[in-house]
Amino acid sequence: MRISHAPQATAVAPPEWVSGAAWVDEIAAPEGSSRYRVDLVHFAPGARTVWHRHPLGQTLLVTQGTGLVQCRGGEAHIIRAGDSVRIAPDEWHWHGASPTTFMTHLAIEEVAEDGSEAERGSQVTEVEYTAGPFVH
Repeated sequence: MRISHAPQATAVAPPEWVSGAAWVDEIAAPEGSSRYRVDLVHFAPGARTVWHRHPLGQTLLVTQGTGLVQCRGGEAHIIRAGDSVRIAPDEWHWHGASPTTFMTHLAIEEVAEDGSEAERGSQVTEVEYTAGPFVH
């Protein structure tokens, strides 16, 4: 058992991964034989990730607020506190806050055995973002 009493400082999400303001609290990082990464990610209104994919997929558990998630080729979906989303391995997707509310989620993923992590794609454009269900 390992108990951590002093969490790492909240980090600003890297601008190459996020449009808008977002912050990350690392909850768990791969260590020893564990390959799981868990981050608590806080998105300001309108903030969202870039298109990206994870070799072994990702699970999102929304803890506060309202946001959006979209897989390439599909519609954007509203996500709210209590919702969980399972994104398949290598599926291009993005996620973030609604235009008017903050959204916080746990991002849970298994890091591939070879150490490869998420692959970053292009920015989510304003056209892609505003085509979501909040503007209709």
